[in-house]
Amino acid sequence: MRSRVNLDNRAVLLLDLLLIAIAAFSSIAIRTETFFLRYLTEAYALVAVALLVKPFIFYWLGLYRRLWAYASIQELKLIFYTVSISSVVVSLILVLARALQILPYFPRSTLLIDWGISMGLIGGLRFSMRLMANSRLNGGKANTQSRRVLIIGAGDAGALVVREMQKNAQLRLTPVCFLDDDPNKQKQQIHGVPVLGALGDLSRLLAIHHIQEVIIAIPSAPGRVIRQVTEVCSQVNIPFRTMPGIYELIGGKVNVNRLREVQITDLLRREPTQIDAKMVGVSLGNRRVLVTGAGGSIGRELCRQVARWQPSALIILGHGENSIFETLLEIEENFPSLPVYPVIADIRDLDRLSVVFENMRPQVVFHTAAHKHVPLMEVNVGDAISNNVLGTRNLVEVSLNYDIERLVMISTDKAIRPTSVYGATKRIAELLILDAAHRSGLPYSVVRFGNVLGSRGSVIPKFKRQIVKGGPLTITHPDMERYFMTIPEAVHLVLQASAMGRGGEVFVLNMGEQVRILDLAEDLIRLSGLQPGKDIEIVFTGIRPGEKLSEELWDQWATYQPTTHPDILLLDGEDLLGDEVLQDTVDELIHLAREGDDTSIVRILDECIPGAMVRSTPPPDMTALV
Repeated sequence: MRSRVNLDNRAVLLLDLLLIAIAAFSSIAIRTETFFLRYLTEAYALVAVALLVKPFIFYWLGLYRRLWAYASIQELKLIFYTVSISSVVVSLILVLARALQILPYFPRSTLLIDWGISMGLIGGLRFSMRLMANSRLNGGKANTQSRRVLIIGAGDAGALVVREMQKNAQLRLTPVCFLDDDPNKQKQQIHGVPVLGALGDLSRLLAIHHIQEVIIAIPSAPGRVIRQVTEVCSQVNIPFRTMPGIYELIGGKVNVNRLREVQITDLLRREPTQIDAKMVGVSLGNRRVLVTGAGGSIGRELCRQVARWQPSALIILGHGENSIFETLLEIEENFPSLPVYPVIADIRDLDRLSVVFENMRPQVVFHTAAHKHVPLMEVNVGDAISNNVLGTRNLVEVSLNYDIERLVMISTDKAIRPTSVYGATKRIAELLILDAAHRSGLPYSVVRFGNVLGSRGSVIPKFKRQIVKGGPLTITHPDMERYFMTIPEAVHLVLQASAMGRGGEVFVLNMGEQVRILDLAEDLIRLSGLQPGKDIEIVFTGIRPGEKLSEELWDQWATYQPTTHPDILLLDGEDLLGDEVLQDTVDELIHLAREGDDTSIVRILDECIPGAMVRSTPPPDMTALV
């Protein structure tokens, strides 16, 4: 049912007409004082002109297309501009009338008084509607089903969340208090909600104020903060939600609708880093950008983040029509003005790639397409070669033929001293990119990083399935550890690294500290509302022969240097194969793949890649993920 304070704008118009007339008469009366009756003609003229001019300008500038119960600073600015412009028009008409001796005695100072009174009356009407709406929301009977909420973070995001709770009764959430570690915010109030302490006071305030839900409203919150909140809330069985991370919110809005359950990726968030917006903007803005593997986890996130830099077109290429269609729908929904071209193509088909590049004419290419499941590639060696190696060579060839300005390949830490077919094929693909960069002098580069959480085929979905079944969770070794980064964080840094490329670089993302798989599993069990070892058992199956307990992002003998970004490193002295040797090796690998000679392929990979130990890898466990 429509609230009485949400007046129809037609009623607002009628009130405006009355207020405009009152402002006009009042301004004449204030200016002329006891001589007011002598200036009735001028007063009627001012009223008439104001009534004829102001409502039309109010309508033209949108003053009757607002819900004033939700007025904000933007609406205040609109009122100021609208009243000012309309008063200027009225003043010009009346000053002209005086100059033409139509109203020779019109007091010009009246116009300034009329502007001030109009501003007060027109603005006062609208913001009184806002106050009435707030009074109705805050003074009405409390909803007995409303949940008492504590908000972590008294910043902009927290203020927006509280405001939305107060305005939207359907949410059934009552903000009780804030917690924030900033000492300047202590004992302050935001929208009437007090800041009662710091994060360390969470456990105490939950009990004192009978809190029923906790919301983490800090998009930039690192994993340690979220972990601290989840541990306290889990102990007292209070539900908790969070804002997506800052990289997930890029291009989006902060509001209650974005709140979600805390995920394992949130516990591994790092402090957000700044990006050189100018550098990235120059490399992507007004460019035709093509992403291979655009239906995959990394490829789709690349599309999301590239789109916000206003390329002239985005070309999403992949061989899975369903995943490409899903990427297309998401990008078109969030960036409706961006031209997006879906392309179903296989990078192993050189002729098809050539047609795509001829028709689409991309300028920047991000190469994410690859077979990446480690155990599956051990028993599909030929396909790993044809997709990861031949596909990359095809992409390099068409990129050189069509003068691609910038080519960036997404690689993996498994390419270093590889013990798997997957890692070895990615290392060969890296060499193809670097060789092309050295031959052409073009900014073709490689960005290498470790595991990303949430990608298809990663360890998290496997653990979740095991939890749903009641366990146990299977881990090879209690000390097994890996680098992890969330997909949005990784792609954020990929874009920065790609803009730095001048040609032939291998950039390595700072993955932080390695994470024990055991800790990851225990966190996931707790986030599911269960206890490790009590509700869900963890079983160690034994480390597989040739498997690394830890991973490396560069060879032991390699050196690296810092870049202008603290989380991006540049490797020095990557071992390259000569152009002829590399091409001959790739030709031989492709030939053997077509012949199905897996044994010879593995032998060549070990021989041509420094430190490779692919042949020592035992028969794969098809369920292995790390």
